[in-house]
Amino acid sequence: MLRVALSQLTTHYRRFVAIGLAVLLSVMFLAATLMVGASTNASLGASIGEAYRHADLVATPKSEPFTQAAVDAAASSPAVQESYAERSTYVTFQAGGGEQYGRLRNAAPASLEGAVLSSGSMPSKPFDAVIDVKTAQHLGLAPGSTLELHGSGPVKNAKVIITGLVQSSNDPFSASAAQLIAGSAVLNAVQDSGASFTGLQLLLKPGQDVAAAKDYIARRMEAAGVERPVVETAQEKVTSTVAMLSAGQDQLTIVLLAFAGVAILVSTLVVANTFSVLVAQRTRELALLRCLGAGRGQIRGSVLVEALVVGFVSSVLGVGAAIGLMSGLVVWARTQPEQSFATLAVPPSAVIAGLAAGMLLTIVAALVPAKAATAVAPLAALSPADDASVRNRRGKVRLALGVAALLGGTALLVFGSIKVSLPVALLGGAMSFIGILLCSTLFIPTVVAWAGRLAAPAGVPGRLAAVNATRNPARTSATAAALLIGVTLVSLMMTGASTARQAFNSTLAETYPVDLAARTGSVDNTDAVKRIAALDGVDAAAFLRPVGELTNSATPDGGTTVYAISGGDASAVLRDAKLRPAPGTVYLPEDSTPGTADITTPAGPVSLEATVLKTRHVPPFVEQSAIPGGALPDTEGMVWVKVADTVTGDRVQALQKEIASILGIPERTVSGSAIERATFNSIIDVLLLVVTGLLGIAVVIALIGVANTLSLSVLERTRENSLLRALGLTRGQLRGMLAIEAVLVAGVAAVLGAGLGVVYGWLGAQATLGGMADVVPSVPWLQLSAVFGVAVVAGLLASVVPARRAARLSPVAGLATA
Repeated sequence: MLRVALSQLTTHYRRFVAIGLAVLLSVMFLAATLMVGASTNASLGASIGEAYRHADLVATPKSEPFTQAAVDAAASSPAVQESYAERSTYVTFQAGGGEQYGRLRNAAPASLEGAVLSSGSMPSKPFDAVIDVKTAQHLGLAPGSTLELHGSGPVKNAKVIITGLVQSSNDPFSASAAQLIAGSAVLNAVQDSGASFTGLQLLLKPGQDVAAAKDYIARRMEAAGVERPVVETAQEKVTSTVAMLSAGQDQLTIVLLAFAGVAILVSTLVVANTFSVLVAQRTRELALLRCLGAGRGQIRGSVLVEALVVGFVSSVLGVGAAIGLMSGLVVWARTQPEQSFATLAVPPSAVIAGLAAGMLLTIVAALVPAKAATAVAPLAALSPADDASVRNRRGKVRLALGVAALLGGTALLVFGSIKVSLPVALLGGAMSFIGILLCSTLFIPTVVAWAGRLAAPAGVPGRLAAVNATRNPARTSATAAALLIGVTLVSLMMTGASTARQAFNSTLAETYPVDLAARTGSVDNTDAVKRIAALDGVDAAAFLRPVGELTNSATPDGGTTVYAISGGDASAVLRDAKLRPAPGTVYLPEDSTPGTADITTPAGPVSLEATVLKTRHVPPFVEQSAIPGGALPDTEGMVWVKVADTVTGDRVQALQKEIASILGIPERTVSGSAIERATFNSIIDVLLLVVTGLLGIAVVIALIGVANTLSLSVLERTRENSLLRALGLTRGQLRGMLAIEAVLVAGVAAVLGAGLGVVYGWLGAQATLGGMADVVPSVPWLQLSAVFGVAVVAGLLASVVPARRAARLSPVAGLATA
């Protein structure tokens, strides 16, 4: 039987081309999905964790900064080869025609320095310094320029010489200010004496046990007086930082695991469906071999050898294609502004899982129809088999299993989304979708027949196409199932990505409601606000007048001035759509004292109900009608600015300079979250870019399944088509009939898949992100319409080659086909 298997592979290799492509693309999908996790962690390491990417361990203070004694205790550990205790502070300096604001830190040893030199040299003398390229270009600085840095006190300053430029940081926590690196002498000059350390990086000696070193160093630091020091590996630090950004939950890892789970499920269904059609077509051939003396075990072995060879070759090619796809996506992403941190990582697990899954899936998919062909007597297998329907036992069993899986899975899916439990929701989604596939033979042909009424104006070909859809339910369902799976997956990810993006934006808007803010000495500066609103990249600008002082409500930063803004201006400049000031309420930053707020105004005291917001990035403010009267004397007003969603970090820096010039204030006083928003959005864009690449693979998998199944079904109907030709059907009508049938099946599968994908995507996003954001379904109608159009056109194209072959065959030759 080995000869039979090899003969099948060499003689009928065309049969295996389509299934090989399906396996290749399925493995490519799975391997690429698994690579997303590693690549995303690597990209985040290059972004959020770039400052400590060379360290083995990172120690972070729990509350108070580290003392010199604590640093010495860790650095003197026998396991430590090199250490870097970071000191940092914020400084101001004159450059670019105004006062600038920057973050200054001490230089690290060469083995632990995270900054990458772009030109010039790193600091070598006491008062040398380097600055980031972006700031240097923005302010016209170059190696050899001098800056006078001013610290916290009037005499805290240092004159430094710029010796080099470093690549700008991708860390969203550092990107909003100029980045300066200098020696300890500069830090001593601008900081108070005895300044402590904000972090500690450690490089271990070769061969050290990392886990043991972590515990030992933590104990030494506790003995030196540090309360509960956090000692982590660099990757653990990245993960914990991402978890901090997502309300204490590492949602990113959970989302990526969900994509991997979906990929495994879809790969299994697509490969099994396509391979089952191919092997099922050979049921009679296998039965004939049994009549000639082949045993059941030999038949199964022959089919398994074919599956193993096809699966292995296709899996190897699939893993290679996945690496190529991810490499291309990462290279493209690195060419985009503010996405240079995109990094490719190919973990061994992705390669091993891809090869194992591809071979296992093909073997399992081939075993099921082979077992079915050998489960009955050879002569019975040579006879046509009844399709599954509600009129026979097979159909009733299939219907019962399908309904049970659909109802049980739907209940789990809804429960998981309500309780924000992704594992439960994923299990429920898989069960319910399997239930739909089990029931597909019982409802897809009927739905296609209903849709066939739309083809009635096409005449005889249209009516024949609708009849064919109901006359052979198994064939119609098999053709539609592959596309149903693919379109459902594509729609799921499109809806999930759109909903997740909206949820992320909603959370960012709640945390950072104002893009840019600046205090101005002018109580009312209508002309300046109009000029700011007219700047390129600005959507809206509003002036807030100071109207009172809090007397009994404490804010985190100690600010007591209350500002007033009109409802219309608030709607225009605030990112958070839910934050619309109402009369009679004062809005306070996060961690302020709740309750009733007493406010002293020029017209007398006022008491208002206080609403504490979920952000620290706004001052106390009210709707302007809540406190009538004039502004506080000798108190600065404030300007709020909303920038366009498409504005980059570079343009935000330019806007800060232009706004400062219009208001006549130092550039450093124009603050806000616009740069942080742009940086976080660029990270999200990289992640969604990778997912979009996976969507393309899913579409191609589905199209291969459609083309393969439709080609096989046309071959099965060779004599039928020839009989229609003999009865007077023209070649054009035959091609039209097959084209309409393909369009009907593809259209129905696309509509059903899009509907299912929208529901699954929304509930999946709710189960994943419901704990950290308000999840509102966002349906990408334009994208779904494009998917529908592609599916219909693909169905039409899939019918071209089989229809052309059928039309070329003469009726006599076709009727003579065995």
